[in-house]
Amino acid sequence: MSEISTSTLVAEEKKTSASSSFLSPLVIICMLFFIFGFVTWANGTLIPFFKLSFGLTNAQAFLVTFSSYMAYFFLALPSSWILKKIGFKNGIIVGLLILGLGSLMFIPAAQTRTFGLFLTGIFVQGAALALLQTASNPYLTIIGPIESAAKRISFAGICNKTAGITVPFIMGSIFLKNAETVEKKIEAATGLEKEQLLNEVLSRVNTPYIVLAVLFCLFAVLIKYTNLPEVQVEEDVVDDASGEVIKHKSIFQFPHLFLGAFCIFVYVAAEVMAGDIIGVYGKALGISADIAKYFTALTLSGMLIGYILGIVAIPKYISQQKALRICAILGIIFSVLAYVTSGYTSVIFIALLGLANSLMWPAIFPLGINHLGKFTKTGSAIMIMGIAGGAIWPLFYAFLEDHLHLNFQLAYFIAIIPCYLYILYFAVSGHKVGLKHKYN
Repeated sequence: MSEISTSTLVAEEKKTSASSSFLSPLVIICMLFFIFGFVTWANGTLIPFFKLSFGLTNAQAFLVTFSSYMAYFFLALPSSWILKKIGFKNGIIVGLLILGLGSLMFIPAAQTRTFGLFLTGIFVQGAALALLQTASNPYLTIIGPIESAAKRISFAGICNKTAGITVPFIMGSIFLKNAETVEKKIEAATGLEKEQLLNEVLSRVNTPYIVLAVLFCLFAVLIKYTNLPEVQVEEDVVDDASGEVIKHKSIFQFPHLFLGAFCIFVYVAAEVMAGDIIGVYGKALGISADIAKYFTALTLSGMLIGYILGIVAIPKYISQQKALRICAILGIIFSVLAYVTSGYTSVIFIALLGLANSLMWPAIFPLGINHLGKFTKTGSAIMIMGIAGGAIWPLFYAFLEDHLHLNFQLAYFIAIIPCYLYILYFAVSGHKVGLKHKYN
């Protein structure tokens, strides 16, 4: 009896130790995801802000998201190499310092009224986020069981989207204060008066981005003195069903990884279409810009609800694969309903795409890097490259609307529906391609 009690106690101690071992890193990563969300979703506010300040077309304004998300494409693989050289913790510190540098670039951009310099600063921020995301996402996946990875990523996602919800109220109230009145004044003004108005509007970025730069640097110092252990992945892949060790010599022996990377591509495209573009969409429906600037918060609130449901349900009641299928189907349904309705009703269905999108990243990422073994870091970088979908797809939507002169709702529908159809394919069968171990 005492032997049983002792062994049970040891097992419980191991379980408690394992749980606590990733609790502290989880908190740190969640704080990082809050930063990711704040910086990324601030771009949604910058789009109408730059349209106001520089008189841009939709295609020109969407260069904001293009500059940010293309940085992931170019910097994800170099980020993987950097992490191998300097380690996870130092990689986060470097990423935060680069993020601060990108934020400070907004100051001279505002003073010189140079849109290209703003885009450069946004690209530098994106480069920093590529490094931080390449480190953080696989870390969340491998610090615990793969089956519950979506739950851990959902915790981080709550922090990410909470930041995104606050952005329109903080940045929107600063950048887009009295937007309609200011827009009319700029249109009516000429000469020196117009120059002064534009300088005044652009100067609104100074204080917020100086504060952000300082906070990023302070957080880097905090990370320096925080215990954040490195997590080693297995060198070889072990098949779950047979226990057989599988030798792989190349990353190209994992077709499910590349299908997953493309799934991230279309997912981020859909997320940006639902989150960053909803304000432009609402304005096209005739809704006031002073109201439309808060629509991104509606989309992110939907995502927040979805994350909470994911934390409760995965994997206890539903697998992350099945959750992905449900989310893809909801995305298709809401996209159709947004197209066939108008006004605030259509906007509500666009916002509900946030609910549909919520569990996609948490499910796609672990499925994409599952069973990669020693290729996990490189595979994670390839998955992160898929974030470039957020750069390309808004421009595709703008092309349909501005150059093919399609109705904006039809253009939106044509742009977004293929994304959800592919995500549904990946959820049903794409994530199993090339793997000996099959999922339900």
